[in-house]
Amino acid sequence: MTDLLKLLAIFPHPDDETLGMGSTLARYAAEGVEVSLVCATRGERGWFDSEGPNPGLEGLARIRAAELRCAAECLGLHEVSFLDYIDGEVDQADPAEIIGKLVSHIRRIRPHVVVTFAPDGAYGHPDHIVLSQFANGALVCAADGSFADVNAGPPQRVSKFYYMVDSLDVVSAVQEALGGLSMDVDGMTRHHIGWENWQITTRLDNHQYVDKVQKAMLCHKSQLPGYRPLVEAPFPELARLFGMGYFYRAFSLVNGERNVETDLFEGLR
Repeated sequence: MTDLLKLLAIFPHPDDETLGMGSTLARYAAEGVEVSLVCATRGERGWFDSEGPNPGLEGLARIRAAELRCAAECLGLHEVSFLDYIDGEVDQADPAEIIGKLVSHIRRIRPHVVVTFAPDGAYGHPDHIVLSQFANGALVCAADGSFADVNAGPPQRVSKFYYMVDSLDVVSAVQEALGGLSMDVDGMTRHHIGWENWQITTRLDNHQYVDKVQKAMLCHKSQLPGYRPLVEAPFPELARLFGMGYFYRAFSLVNGERNVETDLFEGLR
C-alpha cells in the first residue's frame, strides 16, 4: 500500500488519548501516519473541588477542549473532532444519532485503522463501554453502501480495528502509582482490568515517545489533581506506564496469524 496511512482513535473524554494511548499516537504521527481523534464529550463533569468553584458544564467544556487541543499538538495529531455529548451521558445518546455521527467521521477521514476502548471499558466506565459498542456499530454502517449519513459520504471499509487494553503489568503499575482505578456504578465497584499476555495480540515499543506523553499530560491542567503522582513520577516509572502500547485486534482484513504484532499497520505497509 502506497497511500498515506491513516489512524483514527475514538474516545469519550479529553485525556483518554494521552493516558490511554498517547505514546502510540505520538509514534505514528512521528512516522508520518495521519492520526485523527474523535472525542465524544468535552469532559464537562471532570472537575476537582480542590481547584475552587466549578465553572459549570459549559465553562469546563471550554477549558477541557482547549486542553485537549494542546495535548493533540504535543502528540502530533492531525485533527480533533467532537461529537458534542455530555460527559457521563454517552450511554443515553440516541444510537442512530451517535452512530450516524461516527459514520460521517469515518467516511470523511477514511482511516485504515480504528482504535477505541475494549468492551470492558478499562475499569467499567459506562461512557467507555458504550462508545466501544457504538464504534463497532459505526464500522459496520460505514462500510454499508445503503447506510446514508448526514454528509452523504461514500462507504468506507476499515481494514483493521483494535481495542486499546492494559496488560497486567500496567494495572500493577497504576496500582502502585495511583492506588488503582475504580468506579462505582449501579451500587457496585468496578475495578481496573488487566489482560493476560495471551489475549494481547499487539505490543508496541513506544519508549522513545514517553516524553511527548509527559508534555501532553501537562496540557490537561484541570485534571492534574487526579494524577499528580504521574506528573511528579520519575521517568522510569512513566516508561513502565506509557512505554508500551497494548492492543487486542478485534478484526483485520489483511492478517490473522497468532504471532504477536509489533505494528498496528501490519499487513498494510
